[in-house]
Amino acid sequence: QVQLVESGGGLVLAGGSLRLSCAASGRTFSYYTMGWFRQAPGKEREFVACISPSGGSTYYADSVKGRFTISRDNAKNTVYLQMNSLKPEDTAVYYCAAEGTAITFPPSKYLYWGQGTQVTVSS
Repeated sequence: QVQLVESGGGLVLAGGSLRLSCAASGRTFSYYTMGWFRQAPGKEREFVACISPSGGSTYYADSVKGRFTISRDNAKNTVYLQMNSLKPEDTAVYYCAAEGTAITFPPSKYLYWGQGTQVTVSS
């Protein structure tokens, strides 16, 4: 069992930056692929980025590639999402999630979810 708690969301102007954090409980954090997802009002939850258990591999949605960076600190049981050059279309609730050891992108494949943190980008 893994419990996840996101933080770091807020209101930012277009072009600004935010850093999201996701703190995980449990001693097996380093076994899990970790992902970030987002859900805007009226839209389905979508993949943003994920990172392998060791942190050696990362993957991004095309819409955020070059602007967002996912990273993890297994010693601190924490995964991060650095978001730069934010756009109004990045506005959404952002969720972190944990899967098994395999890299995967569909939200349905992820086992554990945080409660989400709101990111609002104003133009």
